[in-house]
Amino acid sequence: MFAFILQRFASSLVVLLCVVSVTFLLARLQKGGPFDREKEPPPHVKEALMAKYHLDGSVWQQLGAYLNRLLLHGDPGVSTRYRDISVIEVISQKMPNSLLLGTCAFLIASIGGVALGFVSAMKKDSALDVSSMLLAIAAISVPSFITGPLMIAMFGLWLGWFPVGGWGTTKQMVLPALCLAAPYLAYVARLTRNSLLDVLTQGYMRTAKAKGLSDATALAKHALKVAILPVITYLGPMAAYVMTGSFIVESVFNITGAGSVFVNAIQNKDCFLLCGAVFVYCVMLVTFNFIVDVLYGLLDKRIQIHG
Repeated sequence: MFAFILQRFASSLVVLLCVVSVTFLLARLQKGGPFDREKEPPPHVKEALMAKYHLDGSVWQQLGAYLNRLLLHGDPGVSTRYRDISVIEVISQKMPNSLLLGTCAFLIASIGGVALGFVSAMKKDSALDVSSMLLAIAAISVPSFITGPLMIAMFGLWLGWFPVGGWGTTKQMVLPALCLAAPYLAYVARLTRNSLLDVLTQGYMRTAKAKGLSDATALAKHALKVAILPVITYLGPMAAYVMTGSFIVESVFNITGAGSVFVNAIQNKDCFLLCGAVFVYCVMLVTFNFIVDVLYGLLDKRIQIHG
């Protein structure tokens, strides 16, 4: 296990280095610069700013200077948009709300999706199964910028159950979390149902039923452990995505979160802030995928983790 962790850690560092390097290059190769404004600054001022942020010279020299600061000093740089404010400070101000929203959405999507898929598999071809899968297709198909306003209109303005915006109280968290979780809950439900139905055709499941176990018991004790593996594979990247913020959901519900960091960094050509945001996302993605690999070995003894 130690060798496996060490190997994954080393490969993760290489992946992070490559992703950050490519992100920096793409950000610097796009047209325009971080200090381009409607009213252009004097040439000598612009040159001084470029030199201050180590953005003069060739793009490869800029990348070398950035990686030198990042790898040797742990410094992701200072935002070129928010002058004299470090990338770490900007992200740390935006990230807590997104992490809380993402955690709520992840729990709703994972627990609710597995439960709904389990019930649908037990009641295959029933009215409950058909209706739940139709709702799942609708949840996956309808984008968040439509789902969000519909939830606000129905549950906020019409029924008055929840506030229509803001962040901080439990009631304010419900609608954004449901809106963000809806498509993922639907996908997890469909994935769980299909995986369970596939496992039910296996020989060991017929043996379990022949021993007198009910369908529900056979599903819970034997089928779910195997059927949950594809779901866990999906939960890894899903967790990374929802916890780094959704710009659309945060905008609809007026939440200050990390989703806006990605969009604003691209619009402002703020390469340091963009690289920092991408780095945080990649760290989460790598971490959750590692957890998935470990869970695979724990849930299915046929899978061995080797270094």
